[in-house]
Amino acid sequence: MTAAVQLADSGFPVFVVFVTFVCCALFLAIWVTTDRATPGDFYVGDGRLTPTRNGIALFGDYMSAATLLGSPGVLALTGYDGIAYFLGPIVAWIVIVLLIAEPYHSTGRYTIGDSLARRLRPRAVHLAAGLATLVICLVYVTAQLVGAGSLAAPILGLDGTGARQIMVGSLGLLMIIYVVIGGMRATTVVQLVKAVLLLGGGGYLAVLVMSEVGWNPATLLDRAAVRSGLSDAFLQPGVRYGEDGVGRLDSLSLQLAVLLGAAGLPHLLMRLGAVRTAREARASVTIATWLTLVFCLLAAVLGFGAVALLGRDTIAADSATGNSAVLLLAEFLGGAFLITLISCVAFTTILAVVAGLVLAASTALAHDLYQMGLMRGRASEKSELLVAKGGVLLVGVTATGLSLYAQGQNISFLVGLAFAIAGSAILPALLYNLYWKGFTSKGALWSVYGGLLSSVVLVLLSPALSGSPTALLPGRDFAVFPLSNPAVVSIPLGFLLGWLGSLLDSREPGGARYAETEVRVLADVGAGTETNPG
Repeated sequence: MTAAVQLADSGFPVFVVFVTFVCCALFLAIWVTTDRATPGDFYVGDGRLTPTRNGIALFGDYMSAATLLGSPGVLALTGYDGIAYFLGPIVAWIVIVLLIAEPYHSTGRYTIGDSLARRLRPRAVHLAAGLATLVICLVYVTAQLVGAGSLAAPILGLDGTGARQIMVGSLGLLMIIYVVIGGMRATTVVQLVKAVLLLGGGGYLAVLVMSEVGWNPATLLDRAAVRSGLSDAFLQPGVRYGEDGVGRLDSLSLQLAVLLGAAGLPHLLMRLGAVRTAREARASVTIATWLTLVFCLLAAVLGFGAVALLGRDTIAADSATGNSAVLLLAEFLGGAFLITLISCVAFTTILAVVAGLVLAASTALAHDLYQMGLMRGRASEKSELLVAKGGVLLVGVTATGLSLYAQGQNISFLVGLAFAIAGSAILPALLYNLYWKGFTSKGALWSVYGGLLSSVVLVLLSPALSGSPTALLPGRDFAVFPLSNPAVVSIPLGFLLGWLGSLLDSREPGGARYAETEVRVLADVGAGTETNPG
């Protein structure tokens, strides 16, 4: 019996669990709202979160359903080659701790554009950063909602494209309500609940797996190798791609996107301003790093456990990508109850990530594009807040509409694209701005727009869109770029354009003003002071 069929057989009790969770989350979102109707409260909770709460919320913001379902599935099918999918998130947090957290908090306020505008031409960099943020968030939210529809419909015992579309529309509406009601405070509550459920559900399932193998990791690996049908080769490199050089390079490109792109994801960077000081921002990221390490270890146990207890052929027969491996494992170990629990955890994971992304997108729309771009910093707080809440509606409706259209399509490449854009357009400008005295406004614009355009164009010309049976358009073939993820080209290009644009900038020879940025970082100045609208 497949995971989907087992879920469908659960019927009414599953629906009750689902509705109960939604009602509880909505109640918590309303409960934490305040009467402080200001942009600062809506965007970052006025910087009043504790490092512990913010760190747990950061972990919740970053951990998507791909880490709970996708990565263990890849590990179950490919063995050693799947381990990289667990190392990427951990190393990504280390990059943020070492290079981003403290200086970004000291120079930023609400958005990436605020950090860049400390020393560069404010209006131009706000517009560029705001546009890049909107694209990243919209791409990521669309992919998450499509996945949510595919997951939530079986949870409720529904089937067919129409059922998935109803679920996507409902989830989109819930997402909009959560964010509009409470902004950062409401999304933080959703993240905290999600983090507890994710660690609790994953931990419980991992304990059951280890009890089946006598609490011996060596036994787990030995059984996994035997049940994989590949023997010792399962625990050695080469199962996923063999001697395929293009496949290995594509895998490297995806891992590079995950590793560096996370440091440029707008919804993660936005959370760094939700605490009072740069030291607290660093503490938040440190907590998120440890939680990610713990969960990735649990997820690895689930991946090896799935193949050890079920067999590789059983997993591949249910899902060629391995995405149902954890659900099949839950069914094997705990029947309908446990598979329902894990499915609800996965659904919570998607909803929490989507809420954070929509908040970041609406903040970029209201603050970067409207307040600092269109109004040049002269709009009232009331009008900016109104635009922000309208932005939640606009982004939510747009992403939901795209997700409805994409139901049944292979859009898995969109998550990798979002990370690639973040690593190509945001990260180079951010690091240059924080650490290079010679960086200029032209360098920032070349880096942001160049990284954004190169990522999108390369994906449009890749096998992810056309030229292969698994492409979005399998009947067309205009794939002249051989890789499905562009990061291995677009990220170095983003850094190159930032450097070249700065060297060729005649308006700011020798670099834009850097002294203030340096002083703010060294003095641990808070994120709440204004940027110059310029």
